[in-house]
Amino acid sequence: MTDDTIQINLKAIRKQAGLSLSATATLTGVSKAMLGQIERGESSPTIATLWKLSKGFKLPLSALITEPPVAGHHFKESITVQTLFAFDAALGSETFIVGLAAGLSHESAAHRKGVIEDIFAIDGDLEIYFDGKWRPLSQGNSLRIAADQPHGYRNLGPFPVHIHNTIHYPS
Repeated sequence: MTDDTIQINLKAIRKQAGLSLSATATLTGVSKAMLGQIERGESSPTIATLWKLSKGFKLPLSALITEPPVAGHHFKESITVQTLFAFDAALGSETFIVGLAAGLSHESAAHRKGVIEDIFAIDGDLEIYFDGKWRPLSQGNSLRIAADQPHGYRNLGPFPVHIHNTIHYPS
């Protein structure tokens, strides 16, 4: 899926919460101008902006994205994200396949308190940043990290890599 076809449910979520654009900007840390552009489909948000929205609304990431079940999202100069399992309230989790192009690093701000990520390296070696250090994660191995702190993913290799990423939200 290309950047210009990413569909964000922002307006419906904002209206359901009874918030103005100004109140949403204050809640999420995303500018009023950017929020308006996203709602009008004039701009596709970066994954970092989506996480700000997710954190501000206290919603899982997949609640913001409308997508066909097989397609994924490509965020310009960033990661690709394909939803495998949208947020399930009974389990408190959602699962994605995240792709990183050769040489790509993606750093993520802290998610809300208590969020944990399970990361499994599907088809290559990469590095994961957590607890203030970059650590290797080789193909076929996994890590569980506290995602309520800055964390990141880095592909130092010459080929794209993909991870299976399950995000667990506290109840």
